[in-house]
Amino acid sequence: MWSYLKKWNTLRNQLLVVYLVVMFIVLFIVSTITYVLVEGLLQSNAEEQIRQTAMESSGRYDSLFEQLNMVTKQVLTNEELQGILLQESEGDITSFNDRQSLMSTINLIQANADGIYSIEIYNNDFQRIIPIDSTLLLDRIDPQGIIRANEAGGKLIWMGEDPLDYNYFLVGRKINLMDDDFDNGGYIIARVNRNYFQLNANQQEGGSNDYSILVDNQNSPIVTNYDGTALDEIMETEDETIIIDDQEYMLVKDTSDVTGWTMHILTPVNQLTAGISTVQAGILIAGFIGLLIFFIFSFFLSTFITRPITRLTKTMRQAGEGVLAQNPVINSTNEINELNQTYNQLAEETNYLVQMVYEKEIIKNRTELKALQAQIHPHFLFNTLDALYWSLDEKEEEELANVVLAMSELFRYTITKENEDEWVTVKEELDHIERYMKIMRMRFGERLNWGKDVDFNWLDVKIPKLMIQPLVENAILHGAGNVVGKSQITVRIEKVPDKQRIRIAVSDNGPGMSKEKIAQVKKQMDGGIRQQKQQSMALQNVQQRLRMFYEAGESRDIIILSEEGKGTMVSFEIPV
Repeated sequence: MWSYLKKWNTLRNQLLVVYLVVMFIVLFIVSTITYVLVEGLLQSNAEEQIRQTAMESSGRYDSLFEQLNMVTKQVLTNEELQGILLQESEGDITSFNDRQSLMSTINLIQANADGIYSIEIYNNDFQRIIPIDSTLLLDRIDPQGIIRANEAGGKLIWMGEDPLDYNYFLVGRKINLMDDDFDNGGYIIARVNRNYFQLNANQQEGGSNDYSILVDNQNSPIVTNYDGTALDEIMETEDETIIIDDQEYMLVKDTSDVTGWTMHILTPVNQLTAGISTVQAGILIAGFIGLLIFFIFSFFLSTFITRPITRLTKTMRQAGEGVLAQNPVINSTNEINELNQTYNQLAEETNYLVQMVYEKEIIKNRTELKALQAQIHPHFLFNTLDALYWSLDEKEEEELANVVLAMSELFRYTITKENEDEWVTVKEELDHIERYMKIMRMRFGERLNWGKDVDFNWLDVKIPKLMIQPLVENAILHGAGNVVGKSQITVRIEKVPDKQRIRIAVSDNGPGMSKEKIAQVKKQMDGGIRQQKQQSMALQNVQQRLRMFYEAGESRDIIILSEEGKGTMVSFEIPV
């Protein structure tokens, strides 16, 4: 399975997949955002339309209530009624004929008003004036209604359903006597047909499960097309949506500033977004077509981009057959052209190197015999020096004999045999320096002195061979050796405080160096072999060997401390 998939794991296919994935992600994000925005827009427009409907309905009921207000106001301002109630307030009893006459007047006003079934007049003692019977006001409404009428100060108030007949509502107001400083003269009660507040045609039909509910300020229904059991829940909820019979509805409320009534309109949420399915289908179809077009375009684009690389790959595969072949020059992007040019250059250089290696192998075979012969030269040198030593010893030339012996041992220490360990102890390195200084005294005489300050605990520490002697040699040649008079070389080995390391330092009392000179020496040390001068060769050699033998996390650089006229100290640290 993997081998089959590996066959299709080409750069062109990878580019094609990347293009398609990116395009799919872009289309998905754009489609999702478009869908969400369109859905929100449709729902927002539907909500706004429903709110507008609720406001229009509230306005219509305000107008109907205002008509009742105008009719009742026309009745209570009637001169005949005002006169009768004024007599009643003064204790006079209204005659039957006067009551009959007043009833005729009120009936005439009522006949020109829509929705009012009957009008009742009561004096301030709650006794009925018209219709002509002995019914008291407290028999028609509860005392709380009378209190509300008094508090309203003559404004029309809503009293709810007629307790005597469900088909009617009651509205009422206090009658103020205009000729008696607007004192309370009685009350007017109007019976209003329930159908007066009927819903409009669309609301009555309740299309698509829409519901409209009009309630008074006591949350008592005035008119509704909802006959379910969740009426109390609808009245109490403050949420914009509500679940009724496993269906989610959007609830829009609008409360009238005139009547205090609240219109509730419930619309199914799925009805608000009914058109979104069409939009969704359109987005899916457009996305599929776009993805198909982009696939075709990406196929040709990825093929065009990878064709030069494919040709170069085929050329490189031919390298297994023998000589590297160069790929023909092609006109493509800068990167592909550079890659092709680099490969051709590499092929040319590789072919050249193969030829050079072949020729060098021939030369190597010819020189191996000479190399075997050259191995006897160090032994010949050591034997010659030993013979010279014994010759001088027999002639009692003890000083020269010791120098020759020191030189012999110096060469033996310096020349590393094949497979010989390059690590020595500090003691062995110091003994080597002792022999070197013995030879240097032949040149400088008694004016060259040297000393060592070494704790015996560090004598057995292993260090790479020839790490200290080059520093001593450098101190003599460029430091103490340039002093007129006594010169002093000191080798100090001490522990670094708070670290598992030792510091090896070589100091002299030479002329020292300026800061500029120190910077120049350090630059030469780091510049490589071609930039070296004689003064920094020894230092550069030691620093390179420090970096070669010790890990990168350790301090591997030589430290130079010097001041003009006060000598120089060169040191480095190694782990114990």
